[in-house]
Amino acid sequence: MRQSYRQYLAVVAAWLLCSACRWGDTGTDVTLGAKATYQDKPFEQEYHEPYPIIVDGQAIEVRSVSVDDQFNVWAATSVGMFRKGANQPNWVNVLPENGPAFSVTVDAKADAWFATWNGLYRYKNGKPERIEGVKAPISVVCPAKEGIYTLGPKGVWLVTNEVIQEKTYNLPRSIRNAISDNTGGMWVATDAGLYHVANGQTKVIQKNDELLSASVKGLAIDTRQNLWAAGLGGVTLLNQDKKIQTFTPKKGIPSVYVNCVERAPDGTMWVGTDVGVVRYQPNGSHSLRFTRRWLLDDRVNDITFDAQGTAWIATAKGVSAIRKRSMTLAQKQDYFYDVMMKRHIRDPWIAGQCKLNVPGDTTTWAPDDDDNDGEYTGNYLAMEAFRYAATKSPDAKAKARKAFQFLKLLQDVTGTDGFFARTIVPADWTRVDDANRTFTPRERADELVKEPRFKPVEVRWRLSKDGKWRWKGDTSSDELCGHMMGYYFYYELVADEAEKAIVRKHVARIVDHLIAHNFTLTDIDGTPTRWGVWSPDKLNRDPDWAPDRSQNSMELLAFLKLAYHLTGQAKYEQQYRHLIDKEGYLDNMANIKNQNPAWFIYFDVMLAAYLYPILLRCEKDPKLLAFYENHIDQWLEQRSGDKNPLINFLYCYSRNKQVELPESVDFLVDAPLDLVNWTVDHTKREDVQIVRTPVLDELQVSELPPASIRTVVRWDKNPWAAVNGTPDIEREPVFWLLPYWMGRYLKMIQ
Repeated sequence: MRQSYRQYLAVVAAWLLCSACRWGDTGTDVTLGAKATYQDKPFEQEYHEPYPIIVDGQAIEVRSVSVDDQFNVWAATSVGMFRKGANQPNWVNVLPENGPAFSVTVDAKADAWFATWNGLYRYKNGKPERIEGVKAPISVVCPAKEGIYTLGPKGVWLVTNEVIQEKTYNLPRSIRNAISDNTGGMWVATDAGLYHVANGQTKVIQKNDELLSASVKGLAIDTRQNLWAAGLGGVTLLNQDKKIQTFTPKKGIPSVYVNCVERAPDGTMWVGTDVGVVRYQPNGSHSLRFTRRWLLDDRVNDITFDAQGTAWIATAKGVSAIRKRSMTLAQKQDYFYDVMMKRHIRDPWIAGQCKLNVPGDTTTWAPDDDDNDGEYTGNYLAMEAFRYAATKSPDAKAKARKAFQFLKLLQDVTGTDGFFARTIVPADWTRVDDANRTFTPRERADELVKEPRFKPVEVRWRLSKDGKWRWKGDTSSDELCGHMMGYYFYYELVADEAEKAIVRKHVARIVDHLIAHNFTLTDIDGTPTRWGVWSPDKLNRDPDWAPDRSQNSMELLAFLKLAYHLTGQAKYEQQYRHLIDKEGYLDNMANIKNQNPAWFIYFDVMLAAYLYPILLRCEKDPKLLAFYENHIDQWLEQRSGDKNPLINFLYCYSRNKQVELPESVDFLVDAPLDLVNWTVDHTKREDVQIVRTPVLDELQVSELPPASIRTVVRWDKNPWAAVNGTPDIEREPVFWLLPYWMGRYLKMIQ
């Protein structure tokens, strides 16, 4: 072995990894001790229900929203007043004349009051009545013990038992919100400051040391009787008219344009902004809800709550309901697994995303092909393997076998000595991704200058010999990594002796192909695929392959080690040792942690994660095993900030340790039920910074977004990404199911 390798092993011998976990303030109830476990228990799972109001084919703006004790939802909109009955999806216009409405509230008698362009209305006994004696337009209606305050540019009135009393308060005409102080007075939010009126007295709060700014739009009182004044710049908390605290982007406000604030029944304060709604818990933590996953539009104008705690949110494109349901992780597994079987398995047993013909609408789903169908069916195969190992479910075993048979078919369908396809589709499909095409000489030249390793593949899709399938070539290295991980776990956890013999033969056939073709995946055209290259002639001696040297060296070592582990044939171990001793592949692999920033992509993180179990569980040489143990330990230390449950559980499996459990469970709990690949754009947010780390070539955020406000992941996606997602697809839930079942198998989730 090379001298550098011996030196590296010396470092390994001296290197000690702290076995204690980093237990942060995650809120996850984890039992510590010799073994870390999470006892599954109910938690509140949030989900979104959209209720757009469509007029003339367009979703209209909702400015104010209220809910009565019968769960009727009332919406003041840019074109009029609307009502939605309990458990009804549709809205009904409730006023005889259309025109802008500005505010709605429900009083103690369950009567609804509307502030509109042409006056004040009360909806009582199933019909609206216009209240005379006030001057239109009316901006705000405010319920109080003493009656309904009615405020607008032309005055303020108190409506009490059919009596209209005009108030002579000296207020600006730009009235945006008002709330009762519960002692006969009222707080009024205006463009010219915060006003308190009581007993004929008016107090003005508008100085720089009193408010973040004089533009105030929303008001609410918290459980400690502090007043929250929301407006331009953030939120000012006041107690006895004195500023005691502020919330700005430094404390989680996603936009300085703050429009409203409301207290939830549990005491949480919900703050609506132009970039979603942020919730401040009584314990000091906060969480954000934005993007189409959670809201019809990020501009939040008003918030109210019903008796069940559902948040009803008025946005620029309709009303969004954020509901809660009690779930355990086991129940969440049931939900995701059901979606998986309904929309994410296509013939012959391919696990993958589905296409949405109407973006965001899962009722319009259709099966879809993808470059990485093989890799992600490999993930699915691993998931079913762990489900079987944890439960001994015959269903899991049968489905794992189907997934393996599909992966094997990807090789059989090519009719080659070991090359395998990316994916297959039925022969009668008329639409596929990356359809066959031609390249002009100019296009070839242009691509070659941009990427010297470019391979102009004109025929990607070929008809199988039996005429049943079209198969896609130009298979890449990531596909083989996903396959090999799936084969390993299927072999170790599921396969009986007859099935193991098939796995052995299949893996050997693929690895024999690599050996025969100088460690490349060689397509039917007789040349290596664009990315399927592990040859030392390329990795070590072709400067254009330097970016892939470290990662691809690790990959080839894992492929050979798995072939030897399964078959016991010495030729695989001999090739493995030759690459280590003569070609420096272990030294190459050692540099993964020091990858040049120009070459680091997050995808490679997961390819390494796929292969660690093979290298650590199949290697018997103590020195090599020590190298791999040290390598994965350092790798996890670098990646622990990602809080990735698949990384964490693959590490736990590989090292026979139990670490990073709270972070893993937090992800599983927080992950949304909605699998639509909604666009998530963190560049809109002012509470995070846009940075270029950990990947220099991408825009990322300075704080890891929780699962609930990330793009639905495949784990190859960078969790720190600032912008990602297209809502014309729904992702398969294997990203969640695989780490869940690994946690169950490892008895870390019980």
